[in-house]
Amino acid sequence: MQLIDTHVHLNFDNFQPDLAAVRSRWQEAGVVHLVHSCVEPAEFSSIQAIAHQFPEVSFAVGLHPLDAQQWQSQTAQEILSLAKSDSKIVAIGEMGLDFYKADNYEQQQIVFEAQLAIASELNLPVIIHCRDAAVEVREILQKWQERTNHQLRGVMHCWGGTPEETQWFLELGFYISFSGTVTFKNAKAIQASAAMVNSDRLLIETDCPFLAPVPKRGEKRNEPAYVRYVAEQVATLRQETLETISAQTTQNACELFSLAI
Repeated sequence: MQLIDTHVHLNFDNFQPDLAAVRSRWQEAGVVHLVHSCVEPAEFSSIQAIAHQFPEVSFAVGLHPLDAQQWQSQTAQEILSLAKSDSKIVAIGEMGLDFYKADNYEQQQIVFEAQLAIASELNLPVIIHCRDAAVEVREILQKWQERTNHQLRGVMHCWGGTPEETQWFLELGFYISFSGTVTFKNAKAIQASAAMVNSDRLLIETDCPFLAPVPKRGEKRNEPAYVRYVAEQVATLRQETLETISAQTTQNACELFSLAI
């Protein structure tokens, strides 16, 4: 059985003391590939070092919406140049909108659209962070595709939306990725969404070190090996086998991120 964790943050400080041991555990759990997301371009060198240390790690470059205030006139060119600099880069992001912790809509939108342009230019998929902003993200993506006549590829990462919102992004051609939140007892909308996503648009992730899944929820640090618990819960919700979910999500990740496993 093979699993792909499509969203990790291994460069965070709490992984530095024992990253080799963390890797051993994800290998034991059947995780054959990981996609390392990026919060800000300043992280690039630390993420790149991990990707080149571990052959099974690919990565992205981008600016998180909660860091939108860091955007400067040269940031777009910086992300573009970095994205061209390494063949292990498979996406732009994470980008998007977050109105749970911030309300600077205009600035977030500018940064979001600028990164959509970079991804379009490079023909790379986007990793989208969307929190309390599904209506606005949908509107931006719809208008972008209508205006540019360009079919964006990408994933709604750590998805927390309702089935209705999920359908919006499926209709736009996006993949939907579920994290440890799908295992939480009261996450009924997320669980309903996981049950209804088209099989060829389904992905799994940990978003580690955040959001450890049940039964590891009490731990302070999530890690890639725990993506198996996400896969198990998704399999239960969809009344499918773990092997079916692992095979399908691995195939989907390879297709979206052009991975050779």
